[in-house]
Amino acid sequence: LSAGGLPSGCAVARRAISQHLGVLREAGLVSERREGTRQFYRARPEGLKELKEFLEGFWTFSLAQLKREAEAEERKKRGSRN
Repeated sequence: LSAGGLPSGCAVARRAISQHLGVLREAGLVSERREGTRQFYRARPEGLKELKEFLEGFWTFSLAQLKREAEAEERKKRGSRN
């Protein structure tokens, strides 16, 4: 999509969209191509794959940690009842 075409469905200022696209580009999640004065952006599947893997690992770790904490809390409750 062109950078100018993105705001049409959003309640976000063009300047904000431009800043967000810059961050996404620096993170490797989108690529940019210029044609004259227009800029076109495309999602980078390989960058999105890396993000997906990171998030899956993050949630797996976080959920395992949450489970450990909940189990420890349950053991404390059972121990205080005895």
